[in-house]
Amino acid sequence: MQHDETAERLQQLYAESFGGKASGRYRIPEKLLKEMMGRKRLYPEDRIALTRALFERGFVLIDMDSFFVVMSANSFVNYRRVGKEALETKN
Repeated sequence: MQHDETAERLQQLYAESFGGKASGRYRIPEKLLKEMMGRKRLYPEDRIALTRALFERGFVLIDMDSFFVVMSANSFVNYRRVGKEALETKN
């Protein structure tokens, strides 16, 4: 599969039921991702292209070295924001 096809399949998996959950975030081993893409290795260019293709679909791909996590980009919307005040050193 090419990057766009792989991103589409990863997006579909987000909505499917497996692992005891009806849908949502999941992790996928690097080995399985390489198989999906028909590659023996994932090069930095592959990771970047797949990350971009997923982001265009509203998902985030997080590289955790031996596996990847796929999450909805909306998951991050309500995270608290760091302001300048939080960065100031408090003694």
